[in-house]
Amino acid sequence: MAPPRILVVGAGFAGVECVRRLERRLAPGEARITLVTPFSYQLYLPLLPQVASGVLTPQSVAVSLRRSRRHRTRIVPGGAIGVDPQAKVCVIRKITDEIVNEPYDYIVLAAGSVTRTFDIPGLLDNARGMKTLAEAAYIRDHVIAQLDLADASQDEAERASRLQFVVVGGGYAGTETAACLQRLTTNAVKHYPRLDPRLIKWHLIDVAPKLMPELGDKLGLAALDVLRKRNIEVSLGVSIDKAGPEEVTFTDGRVLPCRTLIWTAGVAASPLIGTLGAETVRGRLAVTPQFTLPGSDGVFAAGDAAAVPDLAKGDGAICPPTAQHAMRQGKVLADNLIASLRGLPLEDYVHKDLGLVVDLGGKDAVSKPLGIELRGLPAQAVARGYHWSALRTNVAKTRVMTNWLLNAVAGDDFVRTGFQSRKPATLRDFEYTDAYLTPEQVKEHTASAVVKH
Repeated sequence: MAPPRILVVGAGFAGVECVRRLERRLAPGEARITLVTPFSYQLYLPLLPQVASGVLTPQSVAVSLRRSRRHRTRIVPGGAIGVDPQAKVCVIRKITDEIVNEPYDYIVLAAGSVTRTFDIPGLLDNARGMKTLAEAAYIRDHVIAQLDLADASQDEAERASRLQFVVVGGGYAGTETAACLQRLTTNAVKHYPRLDPRLIKWHLIDVAPKLMPELGDKLGLAALDVLRKRNIEVSLGVSIDKAGPEEVTFTDGRVLPCRTLIWTAGVAASPLIGTLGAETVRGRLAVTPQFTLPGSDGVFAAGDAAAVPDLAKGDGAICPPTAQHAMRQGKVLADNLIASLRGLPLEDYVHKDLGLVVDLGGKDAVSKPLGIELRGLPAQAVARGYHWSALRTNVAKTRVMTNWLLNAVAGDDFVRTGFQSRKPATLRDFEYTDAYLTPEQVKEHTASAVVKH
């Protein structure tokens, strides 16, 4: 009898922790494990702003999935674009654009999230996110290119528009992105004697009335104070009304000449979840505390794509889409999947949030570990210590620590690496959000495949 087939979708924190746990705890031959992911690495997402600013190299935060001694998982290079729970088939688009069906006995949906967007004219064509390694590398090249082009331009209006930068989203990603990139341009402009540093303006806007409200009023105000001391203009209660290639219109009526719009206004569950036709909570798959999907045999889900009940908080709360939850969920999910294989009882997921860290670059940071409010160097030590310890391999830890030390001693570099193309890339180009099937298309596809077979 063939061993059961376990299919894990997504190589984020939840997916990778699940695969690693399965490899360690399943006996050889007890099951066949397959992982679907476009890239054979785990991306350490919280450090992307430091990649965009050049503090860290891209490979430092891309942890190879093939370095493990226990690695025996088959990796399919592509993305899942549909799941048929009744037929137990996952539809996959490989990186070659070939579409294949992958049958399974158990499936783990850890497809993560994508940048949340709204129906704002020009947004999808003129904004970039901070969700993938390619986006971080692209934005770094783009920002440095604006300095190069402004320095070469004889047109004062063009100079002004190239030196205005807008980041939308006052959460952790947006705040860290604005803070880190502002430091990059401030240090870089010293090497552009023809540019007036006063022309470089960074804007951070958010529709919410507070910056990073999860940190509490004191630390939120401390972060706001750091940003404003760096001459980053923070506008709260404001969003984007229209985005053009050379200007941005705010909802308060301001029209800003600008060629750089970075959109970090939250995340939404992967569109893959919509292909199941199952119940969702704010777009995330509604699962039990054991990560199972009610009414569907062999379907588990965790991470940003799943609405996992937060039993530590109670009152119907669901776990926030954070790395610390995803990592722990992946391990418990793997244990529950193995228990299901062996006919054993499943356990609930319970984890109390350990706190939050925000690295603002240099000596600036705000952190709230275990409810203790920190700022400045102590907060920076906690933030970087937390990120460093969370990296999965010693190779990744060595690379990140070396990069931090090198940056502290030698400072920033301002080299464009070639990702900046003549045709500007869009959010769709990086995150492939228009590639998914509808539930009806999934069923049609799997049905036709069965008939052909």
